[in-house]
Amino acid sequence: MAVVYKYPLVVTDRQLVTMPKEAKILSVQVQNGAPYMWALVNPENGTEEVPIRIHGTGHNIPDADRLAYIGTFQMPRYGLVFHAFLEQSL
Repeated sequence: MAVVYKYPLVVTDRQLVTMPKEAKILSVQVQNGAPYMWALVNPENGTEEVPIRIHGTGHNIPDADRLAYIGTFQMPRYGLVFHAFLEQSL
């Protein structure tokens, strides 16, 4: 069974999001002033900790080769734009 779940994100360098295994990240957007990530999941799968990275426009990303882009979101209240990445194992 597949459903779309929403996960809150924090604007921080790195965070772990608990999600069902084999989740497919669909989008990252701002809703009601806060960033969220949407994913297609099978809630019957066991869970895992998924490492998500957030980087601001113009910030240095020394290990960019380990990251898979998942979305960009704007925080108009602060006039900032952030980019979300899935951290991958080497």
